[in-house]
Amino acid sequence: MPQEQSATSDSTTTLSDLKTLIQDFVDQRDWNQFHSPKNLSMSMAIEAAELMEHFQWISMNESREIPDDPEKLHDVGEEIADVLCYAIALCNQLDLDISTVVTNKMEKNVVKYPAEEFTGRYGHKHRT
Repeated sequence: MPQEQSATSDSTTTLSDLKTLIQDFVDQRDWNQFHSPKNLSMSMAIEAAELMEHFQWISMNESREIPDDPEKLHDVGEEIADVLCYAIALCNQLDLDISTVVTNKMEKNVVKYPAEEFTGRYGHKHRT
């Protein structure tokens, strides 16, 4: 039986919807005065560090087991949401189109890391 979708999901919510949701939240609290690109980038880094704390001192295999622990998965999801909210708020402040910047970056990555050379390998070129 297919899993029932919630009112919001990746398949039904657009990036524009998320940008508006975050901008409305910021506007309703008059926080634009605090949301400089500097402050938002710093806040994003702080939240990323809080995300990393959930994986500190555990093995790679243990980190792959997070989805099996609903409480840990919830806590990790909250930190990911914080990072994403700040990233989207930063895009709002800089008037960046997320789809454009991500697509452009991935096009550069395809050239920088060709699949035939990097499949199954870390993303660093080996010196010969």
